[in-house]
Amino acid sequence: MSVADRGAAAAGGGLADLVPDVEALTRRMSGVDYLTDPGLATALFCSVRLPQPLLLEGEAGVGKTEAAKALAQALGTVLVRLQCYEGIDAAEALYEWDYPRQMLAIRLAEARGHDLSTLNLFDREYLVERPLLRAVEHPGPLPAVLLVDEVDRADDEFEAFLFELLAESAVTIPEIGTLQAVHPPIVVLTSNRTRDLHDALKRRCLYHWIDYPSLERAVEIVRRRVPSASVPLTEQVAAAVARLRSLDVQKPPGVAEAINWVAAVQLLGLDRVTADAAERTLGSVLKFREDLELAGARGLGWVVGEGVAG
Repeated sequence: MSVADRGAAAAGGGLADLVPDVEALTRRMSGVDYLTDPGLATALFCSVRLPQPLLLEGEAGVGKTEAAKALAQALGTVLVRLQCYEGIDAAEALYEWDYPRQMLAIRLAEARGHDLSTLNLFDREYLVERPLLRAVEHPGPLPAVLLVDEVDRADDEFEAFLFELLAESAVTIPEIGTLQAVHPPIVVLTSNRTRDLHDALKRRCLYHWIDYPSLERAVEIVRRRVPSASVPLTEQVAAAVARLRSLDVQKPPGVAEAINWVAAVQLLGLDRVTADAAERTLGSVLKFREDLELAGARGLGWVVGEGVAG
């Protein structure tokens, strides 16, 4: 079923009919090639149906961002993404005023001899919507999925700024007032735990930790994303990535890196990763020079499983 078909079906019955239970959501997520374990599927289901924001934490590359993307696709609704970074504020996240248009309106009013006191420069026509406002004002019939990605990169003040949205599905613009969502967004926040989030933010959310998958699940995930890859290649790469994580690397690779590595090896026309191929393609997996040197010192043959029993 296409995204449009899923959305049309949902419009007739709403979220309760679309995902009546955890198993239904699991099937829908699998239908868009995202595999969930029972814990993650339950967390997503509760977030959709309660509704309540969901905070997903875990190491980089385990599929936190992809979970929100897949959820929107599975439900047949819009994904609105807010990428957080240090120093982000309301102008980037919620709204800003279109100052060039406001200045133009003033000049036009002056040129025409109009009374400037009657000119409303803070009308909606001068408002530039940013992701949070777009999610709150999404017209439906289904709510948007709002992804607040890498919220740990933002500062404490921005966390506090999110409280109203998370608790009440509303945002306040001083010049206009409080805007309440008709279709409250399904909010998914992700964090790589580069810093601890405030307890007040966590209290407003459901919580789930996404761990590295088992070797068998990692192979299944990679094959979903690179379906042309052979089973032996995906098994070899998944095992190699697990070995790399056992080293003291600065950035342990996850499933995302395994997918990239398989795709790179396939692009080179190889059906297996040799030590030589690993030397040429290891930049798909490790992103620091020190990590590359560490893997090389341990032995690329060991990394790719040459001579490793089982």
